Amino acid sequence: MSTITSFFSRARRKALIPYITVGYPSLEATLEAVPALEAAGSDIVELGIPFSDPLADGATIQQASYLALKQGITPERCLEVARELRRRVELPLVFMSYYNPIRAFGVEAFCAACARSRVDGLIIPDLPPEEGAELEAIAQKYELDLIYLLAPTSTEERISLVASRSKGFVYLVSVAGVTGARDILPPELEGFVARVRQRTDKPLCVGFGISTPEQARRVARVADGVIVGSRLIQLMAEPDSMARLRSFVGSLRQALG
Repeated sequence: MSTITSFFSRARRKALIPYITVGYPSLEATLEAVPALEAAGSDIVELGIPFSDPLADGATIQQASYLALKQGITPERCLEVARELRRRVELPLVFMSYYNPIRAFGVEAFCAACARSRVDGLIIPDLPPEEGAELEAIAQKYELDLIYLLAPTSTEERISLVASRSKGFVYLVSVAGVTGARDILPPELEGFVARVRQRTDKPLCVGFGISTPEQARRVARVADGVIVGSRLIQLMAEPDSMARLRSFVGSLRQALG
């Protein structure tokens, strides 16, 4: 049983999964933020590997990736950060990366390096299951969960395919489009989660657009986990960022119960 699956099998609360971009606004900030996120009540942390063409990300995360890349953040540096974080935190760590950096690194070499850094899973937004067989097999060899995404526009056939192939949990995108804090979530969200729930007993975690405790509470009524990213990136650029981060994540944890 993987670390992520083990967490969900024994969890008595809804999972809070924050996303941060590695190296934004600095490597030191990343190393400080993840223990702060754990202390504030996070259950899994998603670490974004900066990429020059982040097609699934909105302006906030795009800018964070751009600035991290300018500071020389590479997949190798991200692996070093994960290895150091593993000395400081116990919660599962998941890399979010696009496929090109992994392919350039070497798929098996990357998965082996993730295992050495004790990373628990991978989220690859631009890798559909139809093209994921190679990475799936290698990830399984190194005990990494490959987590696939589903959009609200997914057909019933697509839902069944992703639900059967995703490991750890299924990542549900709340809206068609890119990441980013939003004032409101779509009214059809509950129906989307219910459609997927009919086809799998795997944990369902919802991301994209969640930026307030009220939104997180709404999502938690129907899903097993809540993923929050852009709002955290915004807070990390503000003065006294760690205190703001802890306070905001604490408010999310309280909203989730």
